Amino acid sequence: MQVFLRRFAGVPGALRAAALGLLMALPLVAAAQAGSSSPSSQAPVRFGILPLGGAFESRSDWDPLLAELSRAINRPVSVLSVNSYEALEQAIQRDEVDMAFLSGKMALDAVTQRRMKVVAQVVRHDGLPGYRALLLSRKTPPFNTLKDLLEQPERWRIARGEKQSVSGFIVPQLQFFLPNHIAMETRFLSEIVGTHQTNALAVANNEADVATNNSADFERFKLRFPAETQRLQVLWESDLIPHAQIVVRREYPPELRTRVQTFLVNYGRAKGPRGDAERLVLKSLHDLAGFVAADNSSLQPAAKLAYQLARQNAMTAQWVNDAAREARLQRIDSSYAEQVGVLKDVSP
Repeated sequence: MQVFLRRFAGVPGALRAAALGLLMALPLVAAAQAGSSSPSSQAPVRFGILPLGGAFESRSDWDPLLAELSRAINRPVSVLSVNSYEALEQAIQRDEVDMAFLSGKMALDAVTQRRMKVVAQVVRHDGLPGYRALLLSRKTPPFNTLKDLLEQPERWRIARGEKQSVSGFIVPQLQFFLPNHIAMETRFLSEIVGTHQTNALAVANNEADVATNNSADFERFKLRFPAETQRLQVLWESDLIPHAQIVVRREYPPELRTRVQTFLVNYGRAKGPRGDAERLVLKSLHDLAGFVAADNSSLQPAAKLAYQLARQNAMTAQWVNDAAREARLQRIDSSYAEQVGVLKDVSP
């Protein structure tokens, strides 16, 4: 919480006092703990946080909102904040997460494989329905032009996201690297796999030459690391990617999922000191403007991206014969059809 409170330093005095007074009155969120796959009415709702910076930083950003959510649904809310997509994915697979903030591919897997449902989608202040994947490099030569990257990727050091990351891996691979006959995992001199923040810092500090990132995270990076930002430039940007979702386990009764959705949709929309305080919380959360109601159908763009990447990989891979490749493509088509069927479930 101390990390979060320091972010009010630049807020005007009266508003800061009202916001801090309100937030300090909120109950603390309990530490994360494991539980059974059938949640009881007394057990904490375990909220998993997609890592954006560090685990502690992500948790401190979410604590005030989750404390209010606990009061709104009249249940304790505990927090699971991790350092990697893989760690969060494993926690979901072990049924240690009941609700989570997830980007497209992880949200898609949670819905189609782990008995979860979408209840809300984030909205940012820029009003765009999504964000863009980026490639960053230093401004200074020799590794600073797209032409050089395409001609000699084996001379460059890359810092990328985990394979579950939509903007850190999936979209750059699909929309930029594979169309230019470059496999991100094998063509570079070396690689670092980390968060968007650590990857951007790696390029700024000459520990890597190119990094995957996204427009939302890079805006946040500019505010926190202005000196390092001055060393960086954007080499490439993708098409728009839909924003992240909030998912909740299907085992919870529809009434509880509806209360969660109502709380999120209304959060930050009230007038007066309370609304001002909530909007400051949202701003610290990746500069969000709030949430809108959503259902599983909001993941259809994510399913299509994953499908396209799987087909691209299959088409460019080495196969013993055409029949083996065709069999793989048929399995990909069948899996995509199943996902689309699941995403048609838009019940509360």
